[in-house]
Amino acid sequence: MIKKVGMTVRYNIFGYLIGEGFRNVFKNKKSTIASLIIMFATMFVFGIFFMVEENVNHLTKTVEQQQGMTVFIYDTATEAQRNELATRIRNMQYVNTVTFKTKEDALEEVKRMFKDRKNLMSTYEKDNPFKASFVVTLTDLEKADEVQTQIENSSEIIAKVVARSDTMETLVKIADGIKIISIAILIILILISIFIITNTIKLTVHARRKEISIMKYVGATNGFIRWPFMVEGMIIGLVSVLISLTILCPVYTSVAGKIEEALIVTKVNMPLLTLQEMFLPLLIVYLVLGLGIGALGSAISMKKYLDV
Repeated sequence: MIKKVGMTVRYNIFGYLIGEGFRNVFKNKKSTIASLIIMFATMFVFGIFFMVEENVNHLTKTVEQQQGMTVFIYDTATEAQRNELATRIRNMQYVNTVTFKTKEDALEEVKRMFKDRKNLMSTYEKDNPFKASFVVTLTDLEKADEVQTQIENSSEIIAKVVARSDTMETLVKIADGIKIISIAILIILILISIFIITNTIKLTVHARRKEISIMKYVGATNGFIRWPFMVEGMIIGLVSVLISLTILCPVYTSVAGKIEEALIVTKVNMPLLTLQEMFLPLLIVYLVLGLGIGALGSAISMKKYLDV
């Protein structure tokens, strides 16, 4: 019987704290709307940068798997020498795959590229000017220069090594730049959001300062007084998350679809991440930010009144 009474009391207290939090949201409608707008702006802008960053990282990994360097070898190289070189390259750190391409394969590839202008390739039918090669892909684009140096010094049958290092370095720099920009913007927006929410909840706290003083006088703990206001902040954060997702998801689906229809994306075969692949990590980050900012802003606004 005592246990049931204790559980009922706990449930009643929990219901009171949640109920008070919801009531606080509707008491200061103008301030709540202002907080929602700022929080939504924070979530929406961060969501855009988050999706861009995730796609750049995805494209970088795709390039790491598909794009590497071409190791051209002399025509005089024997099969044994080619096999030995392939083994050496495969055993190098940061090497993902090694694929051999014959002179004939290289010629056919060029023919496909210039299929609309076959007359240009007619002179190469009898005298193939292309060299056999190894196409090497990497596990880490940032190590491209290091791997290239190792390959160049690994065998005498190597004519030259061609790496599209400019493309690799550009992708890595873009990914790093977006990360830095995203973090900087997120910090600024979080500070603004905390400031707005703090001042919003301060209005509610100030209006109920006498009630809070009486509650402290009769023995209410700081936690019991603080929780309704923290619930208010978290509700504002949660509603902002829902609004941001409702708008951002269809926008991303539409924009990503148009980008993928572009010829350049189709040609290089680098599809963007789908909304399904993006949704769960985005939702987790949003919930952490929304609830965290709301709770932190509320805690800051209460500090002055609870320390008295």
